[in-house]
Amino acid sequence: MNLPPKVTDRAFARLAEIGAANQGQALRVAVEGGGCSGFQYEIALDAAKDDDLVLESQGEKVVIDSVSLPFLENAVIDFTEELIGARFTIENPNATSSCGCGTSFSM
Repeated sequence: MNLPPKVTDRAFARLAEIGAANQGQALRVAVEGGGCSGFQYEIALDAAKDDDLVLESQGEKVVIDSVSLPFLENAVIDFTEELIGARFTIENPNATSSCGCGTSFSM
């Protein structure tokens, strides 16, 4: 069974903290060709589009386009704060390898 990605409460809380919904924005998570491992994640604030999967909680939205969705099945979208900085992260069980930066992966 193919399951959509899960978004953690921490990720939704961060979106609320930066006021994404108040600005009419959602967190867009997309997969594009490129990067050092073959595919790379694109994460940005954007408006939802008609063919997007919309994941919503705490009044905030995360959107994923229909082309990227198969690459993100069963993935977990999170927000982490570390000494090197704070960022949205993706734990993707479909990735067979990834680079050290965490934004590039292969399948």
